[in-house]
Amino acid sequence: MKPAGRPGVTDTADRFDAATRRTLGTPSARKTRERASRHEGLELTVCGSIFHGGRATARLVSHGVSRMPNASRSNSAAQPEVSKDPMLAVRARADALYRGAIECCRQHDRSAKLSDTEEPDLEHRHLDELCKMCDGSLAELVTAYTEAAAHVHPNEDEAWWHKANALWHASREYQRRHATCDDLAKSLSNKRSAEKLKAMQMEYELEASALLALRHAAGAYHKTRPGLT
Repeated sequence: MKPAGRPGVTDTADRFDAATRRTLGTPSARKTRERASRHEGLELTVCGSIFHGGRATARLVSHGVSRMPNASRSNSAAQPEVSKDPMLAVRARADALYRGAIECCRQHDRSAKLSDTEEPDLEHRHLDELCKMCDGSLAELVTAYTEAAAHVHPNEDEAWWHKANALWHASREYQRRHATCDDLAKSLSNKRSAEKLKAMQMEYELEASALLALRHAAGAYHKTRPGLT
């Protein structure tokens, strides 16, 4: 029997449970829980009185919250690609063709200056490979300029346009002469008659003239583009 005027633990727990239910059952408390559930994905669960061993806990539950798509990715995909000025693209290809022509002339000059008696064979092989690489690069740059300038016409009489076309012609002529020399050298690998050797010497001279014309055409183009490096 409990002493009078002194509430027991059970009565205190019952009164606390009733107050807790009244507090959590108010409209403001329900709205608070709903907002917390929507924004945080948490659901509040009251497990009895804390005096009966229960506790108020919050557990993670899935509410199927949809995530916003990646804004930066969607914006970049939605924006149309900015079209470049065709003349600027042609001039950029012409600049690249100029640099390729200059490098091609430089490597061939290095190879021509080597002496068979003074330089080792290893450097000859390395320079031959560099010359082949520069010749192949020049051929690709000629093709790129051809594709860019095929359907483009300048609105004004621009100097760089004419010099770029002259450089393109000189590059193609050098390619033709170089290819002819290569084919002739392969055909003379087994048969080296006097006539064949004479024809080969003439082709090499024509290739050297084409290389010199390429250097002059590159220099003329650079005068229209003084800041080009």
